[in-house]
Amino acid sequence: MPQAQYPEHDINQVFDYIHTILSFGNAAENALDEMSFLNRLFSALPVEAVEYGMQFLHGKKDLPKACDEILPLYIRFVNLVDYCEAIDILGQIPSQPSPEELKKRIELHQSLEEREKSFCRPLLGFTFNNEKAPDKIDPEKIASGSEEKNASEEEGSSNLHLMDGTAPVLVCSDPLKTSSFYETHLGFHATHLDDESMPHIRLQRDNIVILLVKADSEKASPVLPVRELYGIPYDLYIYCAEPMLLQMELLNNGVKLIKTLEDADSSKHENREFVIEDIDRRHICFSQMM
Repeated sequence: MPQAQYPEHDINQVFDYIHTILSFGNAAENALDEMSFLNRLFSALPVEAVEYGMQFLHGKKDLPKACDEILPLYIRFVNLVDYCEAIDILGQIPSQPSPEELKKRIELHQSLEEREKSFCRPLLGFTFNNEKAPDKIDPEKIASGSEEKNASEEEGSSNLHLMDGTAPVLVCSDPLKTSSFYETHLGFHATHLDDESMPHIRLQRDNIVILLVKADSEKASPVLPVRELYGIPYDLYIYCAEPMLLQMELLNNGVKLIKTLEDADSSKHENREFVIEDIDRRHICFSQMM
């Protein structure tokens, strides 16, 4: 069981700790993938189920019967935290280790390989995928052997999904320049579509699609962000699986941050979000859907 002290309710802080430890190296190549996999599964759970996972981390074993089917997720989570604690200890090399310390380090090294065996293995009927987060997990569905959502039970949905995504249209004075920024700084892939009735550039990353079109200089010069025209907080709102990892990536790419992730407030549920400014002065909010 983990020995360090962790927050009672904020699982995001635990994942922040895991990411910090694994980012220093000396871990299995797929350790960060395991972290991402478990994070996505937890983000798809109801708030109550995540809370029970935190209780399990703190040693509580008498969880409600409803948790039985997702107990393997809790066990994998604790296994990863244990793994990170071992990595952390092994990274602190004593100048003159005693025989007892050497023995403990050997045991920790041996335990790493055993814990790594479960990394990225299928869990709760889901298989690790770098690109797609799992659908919402319903413990009752898992118990009955069904892994898919019953779309007809969700408000605004039907058995046949006729709507398959959205693509906001951003008006730019120089779409090529904007496209280059989104590719080099935000990790999007651009496709130039000049043979359609509305020539535009399509940007895509993961499940997000954005269309760039050139402004009519006679109607909009210069092009102003919606935020500046109407005084709303953001020009674009994008949901992401783990804002902390994304914020670190964009910071490393030199993206200007308007608002960084704030410390979670355990007294109330808040979306974890940060805001960037793109090359056209648009403010884009990246938020974890709660």
